[in-house]
Amino acid sequence: MLKSGSEYLESLRDGRRVFIGSEQVEDVTEHEAFRNAARSFAMIYDMKSAPENRDVMSFEEDGDRFSSYFLMPKTHDDLVKRMETHRRIAEWSHGLLGRSPDHVSSFVTGLAMKPTMFEEIGEGFGDNIVNYYKYMRANDIFACYTVLPPQGARKPELYEREGMTVPTLRVTDEDDNGVTLNGMKMLGTSAIFSNETWVGNLLPLAPNQERESITCAVPLNDQGVSIWSRKPLEKYAVTEFDNPLSYRFDESDAMVIFEDVKVPWEKVFVHNNTEMSRGIYVQSPSHSMGNHQSNIRFHEKLKLIIGIAHKIVTANGAGHIPAVQGILGGLAAQEAALEAIIQGQLQNPEVMVDGYLNINQRYMYAALYWCTTNYSKICDVVRDLMGGGPFQMPADISVVDDPVMKETFEKYWSVPGQSAIDRMKLYKLAWDLIGSEFAGRHIQYERFYAGPSFVVTNYSYLNAPWDAFDGLVDDILEGYDAGGAS
Repeated sequence: MLKSGSEYLESLRDGRRVFIGSEQVEDVTEHEAFRNAARSFAMIYDMKSAPENRDVMSFEEDGDRFSSYFLMPKTHDDLVKRMETHRRIAEWSHGLLGRSPDHVSSFVTGLAMKPTMFEEIGEGFGDNIVNYYKYMRANDIFACYTVLPPQGARKPELYEREGMTVPTLRVTDEDDNGVTLNGMKMLGTSAIFSNETWVGNLLPLAPNQERESITCAVPLNDQGVSIWSRKPLEKYAVTEFDNPLSYRFDESDAMVIFEDVKVPWEKVFVHNNTEMSRGIYVQSPSHSMGNHQSNIRFHEKLKLIIGIAHKIVTANGAGHIPAVQGILGGLAAQEAALEAIIQGQLQNPEVMVDGYLNINQRYMYAALYWCTTNYSKICDVVRDLMGGGPFQMPADISVVDDPVMKETFEKYWSVPGQSAIDRMKLYKLAWDLIGSEFAGRHIQYERFYAGPSFVVTNYSYLNAPWDAFDGLVDDILEGYDAGGAS
């Protein structure tokens, strides 16, 4: 079933407990802090089922039609279909909604392609992952994930020494019906706008952390679940003109707290297995499928940044300078290189699970490394091109409400070929992407959304063909004897 935007918005009015500080939000679809972002997500649901997108962004199976990010790829055409689905979703949100509905869905789809792995973890867990995948697919479920412990809880022995309760999520009880969860998980990006959260672990666990190894799915309106939002930037956007991106695309981040939350066994996928709590992602297509989406989403965002850079130098009259053109050419080359790496993931695919085709993991991790290490550098380049332009603009667009001030504004702020209002509009857009608090959140997000830098580089280390590299050296070393020329 393909969910409409209105059906999606209705699904958020489900009794969930969302907090901004001490304020409990009654309806996230109407609250000033979240309503526009909620409608941006609803737009994705409407657009992907529109006639012009329906064939690409959905597929038929078992007598029904489902979103293409639930497609288990068996052919190159399937990989292309998935990639274009991710690309269009990212294009509609300018790459600013990192945890859009296609992200966690891709992780779960990749996991469901290898149910035997779960049967080795525990009896019935293989059926659980397949059934949950089918449930998500049939109901077009939007899920976030909470797969990291809170930073202060990553050394449990410190809490034990002080006699305190370790705040990270763990199983505190279990019976014939399921498990009971208590604790906190991060970082629920888009949790406020999601139907469910995928609970798990992307960081390694110690052998004595079995109770924390739980991997399960939890509806976000379940009894005992509460969502504590960070500062919502949409709430402080002056107008759409003055903050065009934070006004519509603040997906928000949140800590999710679980207090005596009951999870039935059919929604449990890993339990009492510290190694496989993380291993399920890298031993199946899951991790590569989810981060392939991230690569594509980042690329769409990069195109917007480069477009803004080009428009800015045109507006400030610097576009004819060879040195500036060289900077823009460098940005364009970087964008082309990233697109080539993404396309290469499809052109040189791999088989991780018999019967299915997967994108090239090594190329995907190379793109992931490129994205997480270059974003802030690219933003710095664009910031240099902007110069002091953003600070020359009036505080907000209310200046045009006064006829005299509007005339003065147009007189002194316009440039040949561009009105003062249009120029201000461009600089407000640029600043919201590069310099505002919304922009600062994105710099931090792009640096850490895939984990700390050592984790991201380790993925590339583990997937590198070291035997082949070493063989090149060995071939030379074995080609001559010690002691000089023969």
